[in-house]
Amino acid sequence: MAVETKYVVVRKGEEKMSFASKKEADSWDKMLDLAESFEEWLEEGPVELDESQREALGLWLAEHKETLSTLIKTGKRPQPKAATTPEQEEKAAPKARAKHKAA
Repeated sequence: MAVETKYVVVRKGEEKMSFASKKEADSWDKMLDLAESFEEWLEEGPVELDESQREALGLWLAEHKETLSTLIKTGKRPQPKAATTPEQEEKAAPKARAKHKAA
């Protein structure tokens, strides 16, 4: 029989998500705190949004906080990272191993 540790994020008595590591659970909980702050802030805004819209938008903003931060700091969206195919990753792997061995 295996023993498994599970970290569960609970908000308002509701289980939101479970994780294998405390770090991941803490990160998710922090993101939910940020989303809640966005929801409260959006309620004060000039646009009428119902509760579910504020919740969805708050969560989306929290999930994309790095993009939002870059937009605020630079006035521009960050460049999207190029998608890599499994073949490209395989080609890059030997180079990465060679750099690692050289260090």
